[in-house]
Amino acid sequence: MAAEERKNVELWAEATKKLAEMDDSELTDITFLTSVLTRNETIPIIVTDSTDKIREVRNIHSPKDREELFQQKELKKMKAQHEPIKIILSETETHYLYYRDSYLLRNLRYFPLVQLAVIFLFITVSYLAFSSSRKAEQNQVWVGMSKETAHQLGTPISSLMAWVELLKLKDVDQKLIDEFEKDTQRLGKIAERFSKIGSAPELVTTNVCEVIESTVGYLKNRTSGKVKFFINYETEDACFARLNAPLFSWVIENLCKNAVDAIEKEGSIVISMYLKSKHINIDVSDTGKGIPKSQFKTIFEPGFTTKKRGWGLGLSLAKRIVENYHNGKIFIKHSELGKGTTFRIILNR
Repeated sequence: MAAEERKNVELWAEATKKLAEMDDSELTDITFLTSVLTRNETIPIIVTDSTDKIREVRNIHSPKDREELFQQKELKKMKAQHEPIKIILSETETHYLYYRDSYLLRNLRYFPLVQLAVIFLFITVSYLAFSSSRKAEQNQVWVGMSKETAHQLGTPISSLMAWVELLKLKDVDQKLIDEFEKDTQRLGKIAERFSKIGSAPELVTTNVCEVIESTVGYLKNRTSGKVKFFINYETEDACFARLNAPLFSWVIENLCKNAVDAIEKEGSIVISMYLKSKHINIDVSDTGKGIPKSQFKTIFEPGFTTKKRGWGLGLSLAKRIVENYHNGKIFIKHSELGKGTTFRIILNR
């Protein structure tokens, strides 16, 4: 199309030259030549003389108050875009025809970009729709599995609670009964947690320190003595946040259990809490085997596990509870192979 426009401009220049050379005997061809000159309605043209003075302008709409300045700017653009076409009118007079691509041709150059943008937009919308559909499907699976698990646990837990009450009437070591009762109550909490998955989160202003201490206290008595637990608070003041205590306790428990599994012999688990103006940062650090950087994100995906008998649901549930239910964040802050890992939880105050 650019070559075609060049030919049209050359034809226009030739017609101008012929018209200037005509004498009275050749006026019969004037109609054809003028039709050639008037046919160009799209290609901007400026004709100058040998001193670069503008002699003719076509298809350029310049503002009246600054017409000359505007035309000079257009001429500069034309010189940069195309070589001029010489119009030799006589031995002593030569004009130069400058032109720019037509409005249509200039816009056609952007057409491939527009096509790419439309294709990219289509792919993006398709991906988002697929991702949303997949996420909704995963949510349904989570909810269905959680509700069914809670339902299946309900009956045996009720029976265990009844047996605890019967044991209290017998001559049985009270300490054993107390521990049995704690485990039964723990099972009840687990069933409650599962039943809350998929439900609207009930967030209540809660003392975060108490939830952490309660969870760690339970785990201490059921973990090898080779693993030591430590809790460090930046301040001694009580720290409150809007939580669903059973679900948040589950997150801390999952992180601590994973830390215990990562510690092969002796080691420690440190839970630290830092107060910010609008957030609470909770770090769970261990001295375990560490996590490769390539797994920092995939470790939170459902089904991902490094254990022989693991389901790969613990960290995925933890991420769902923190980010979907509490509008917080959970991620691996730091990990070094052979030295340990630190998970960070960020909660809104």
